[in-house]
Formats: sequence, structure tokens, C-alpha cells
Amino acid sequence: MSSSSTTASVSCVNDTLPSRLAAVRALIGQGRAESAVAIARETSHLYPGIAAVALALGEALLAAGHLPTAIAEFQRALRLDPDLADARYGVGCAWLEAGEPDRALDAFAHIDAARAPAGLPEKISAAEAMKKAKRSDPNYVRHLFDQFSADYDARMLGQLGYSAPRILRHLAALVLPRQRDLAVLDLGCGTGLSGAAFRSMASRLDGIDLSPRMIEKAQNRGIYDSLAQADIETALAGGSGEYDLVLAADTLVYLGDLGPAFAGVARSLKPGGHFLFTVEKKKGEGFELGPRRRWRHSQAYLRGLAADNGMDICGLLDCVPRTEAGEPVPGLAAALARTGRIAN
Repeated sequence: MSSSSTTASVSCVNDTLPSRLAAVRALIGQGRAESAVAIARETSHLYPGIAAVALALGEALLAAGHLPTAIAEFQRALRLDPDLADARYGVGCAWLEAGEPDRALDAFAHIDAARAPAGLPEKISAAEAMKKAKRSDPNYVRHLFDQFSADYDARMLGQLGYSAPRILRHLAALVLPRQRDLAVLDLGCGTGLSGAAFRSMASRLDGIDLSPRMIEKAQNRGIYDSLAQADIETALAGGSGEYDLVLAADTLVYLGDLGPAFAGVARSLKPGGHFLFTVEKKKGEGFELGPRRRWRHSQAYLRGLAADNGMDICGLLDCVPRTEAGEPVPGLAAALARTGRIAN
């Protein structure tokens, strides 16, 4: 049943506010979130000043994955009724779905225990676990780049001086001189800026990205042989040695622990294949989360991971992959070669 016919049936049978709210929640329960959004939006136009209506619209939008507008509706419900615990819970759930555990926990902390929804303890536990993770939450990354997709190229190339693809292309000229007809995998391909830099070297160019909207932009560029919306750790887990070159331009900054990614890349490369990537630079040892929620990695950490995963370092250079607030961001550009010795 379409959203219009669903709305019509509600109007014809029992067009009251309680019946509309019940219909919205019933459709959410049936997994028909977009139909629920259609009824909730119409109801919001009819009853604009009622907190329960804003709450229902927020719940429908959250179920449909429209996180920014869901948060806005939950916040509107709270302006209409500051004591509405379900709306505050909804805000927290939406922030959690967006991979923002601190904001989720802040919302949950303001819920009166006597009015707390039954699922609150589980949501708090999930948010606390997310904070302890050694990588950025996939939902956060997907939500971030979905929002930026419309003007990503202009923002990155203009405002942030993004140069990671160009840096890696120059590094490739040093370690892979005159190489062509390569099978290439672009991790975190975004809109295709790295793919465009390496297309001339590739007989086959595949891309992976978490953001469906970025994948759409990359598809429109017309340079990839295949594109997949996926988390790179999951996608690389089944690697079968089919690529000559794997790229990760400004992608690993959303992973702290690079162990799973390096292991997956090693499995995906042919013997003698290369892994070219940029990271933001950390002094000393290990890795850390920077103030912009981007991870930094040390030279020592990268060298250790390369050795653990059967890859030799054939290039490791200081670079500036981008700027932030007009200041250069210290980074590293690396080229690793698979030697054929892969750790179990």
C-alpha cells in the first residue's frame, strides 16, 4: 500500500488525532517507515502545536533513517513539552544511531528515572561501548559524509586544500614507475577523487565507501568498474588476492586500530601488490584520537603493522594531506608491498 493510500484509509475510517498517531506507530512496527512519515507529516500540519505529534513524526523519521530531521522533531517536541521523556529518549537514540555517543549520553542523562523507557539501560550501555571503541563508529562516518556529499569536492579541494590523492599519485610514480593495467581497489572512495587520480593506471577500478550518497557521486563520475557501499573492515575480511594496488586516501583517519584493515588489505593484494595510503601523523608510538575526531598514527605503529601482515615499507614520507582552520595537518604517506608472507 502506498503512503497516499495509507493516509486516505486513515482519513476515511477514523480521522482523529489518536487514530493518526496509532497508525503512525503501527506502520513503524510493520517496517513501513516511509508510510509512517507521510501520515506523521500530514498530522503535523493539521496539529502543529502538539508535542505528541512532533514526537510521532520524530519516531517515524528515526525509523526511516532521516536522522537530522528526526532530531529536530524530537527537539521540537521537547520545546512544546520539556517533560516528555519519550522525546528526550528519541533524541538520544537518534544521536546514538548517528554514532555520537557523547550527545546520546547527555540526552539520556536528562531523563527522569521514573519516566524512563524500558530500553534506556541497553541504549546507555551501547553508547558507553561506542565511546571505548578503537575506531570511529560506522554510523557516524556514514552520517557525516552523507551530509557533506552535495558539495564535498568544492569543500575539500577549496576550503581544506585536500591533496591526499595527488600525494599518493606522486608516491605511486616513485614506487610503481610506468605501471599500467593494474587491478585497483579504492578504500573510502568518496566521490571518486582518488579514483580519478589513478584511473590511468587501472585496467579495473573498484571502490568501497560507507556513505550511499558518496557512492552515488562516485557512480556519476563514471570511472569505476564497480562500487560497493560497505565498511572497509567487513569488505576486506574476505579478501582473495585479486588486486595489484589498494588505495586509502584520508580514509584510515576514521580507524584507530588499523590491525583488521591491514590484515584485510594483505589478503586482498596479489603477491608483490602495493598498498598506498595517507594518515594523520602522531609523534611517538601507537595511535590516538585527535580533537576533530580523526585518528592519528605513528610511524612506529605503521612499521609494526606492516611487518605483522607480510608487507614491506617501500616509501614513508611526511606530507600535508589537508588543512584545518587554515593550518596544515601533519601527515604520512606510505607505500607498502606485499611480500607474500601473511600473518594468520
